[in-house]
Amino acid sequence: MTSERISLFLIPTILAEGTHQNVLSPQIAETILHLDTFFVENIRTARRFISSLKLGKVIDGLEFIELTKDTPELTTFENLRSLTHNAGILSEAGCPGVADPGAVAVGFAHDLGMRVIPLVGPSSILLALMGSGMSGQSFAFHGYLPIDKAMRKKALQTLEREARQRGQSQIFMETPFRNNQLLEAVLETCQPDTRLCIAADITGQEELIRTLPVTKWKQSRPDLHKKPTIFIIG
Repeated sequence: MTSERISLFLIPTILAEGTHQNVLSPQIAETILHLDTFFVENIRTARRFISSLKLGKVIDGLEFIELTKDTPELTTFENLRSLTHNAGILSEAGCPGVADPGAVAVGFAHDLGMRVIPLVGPSSILLALMGSGMSGQSFAFHGYLPIDKAMRKKALQTLEREARQRGQSQIFMETPFRNNQLLEAVLETCQPDTRLCIAADITGQEELIRTLPVTKWKQSRPDLHKKPTIFIIG
């Protein structure tokens, strides 16, 4: 099979444990059923996810190719070029290629003439924006802000200014165990009337999606420790 005939499926996964029946379309299970090679960020997580779908596939018979932010791009390119059959990219959580190292593989797939097929699934970024009540006409996703306190404060001031001047929703995130520190930085840095959406544990049992002015959040800070969270300034 030539690369022009090979399809690379972009396969979303769950955002919260035990939710696949509620948030994943039947197309995802059907696609996984017919694939034997997967590019994944974490092999252990990917094996567990596929097992949870109870498709009857022999997990030990599948090929998992590691694809992380530290994977050399040349390695990813060669892995794609050597494919002789269809393959999938499994995100660690949510949609491949969106705040996800799978974007590198997708870019190379286009270069190699492969057919790229994105499947419908949950995206924490879009779900947070949808539930925020902030502008969905103009928005920007910034990923992770700097850890350094001074640089982070400067970044937050820039995002707040962009939100006010352009009416543009500013979306960002943090590693879950540093969420509370980031929230504190937002509350200390932003103006009292700046609107902040906190979207935590999206689709999970403890889901929180709420938008309030900074001054209101100061009166009632949620505990976001180890909870996947999206922040939006608007």
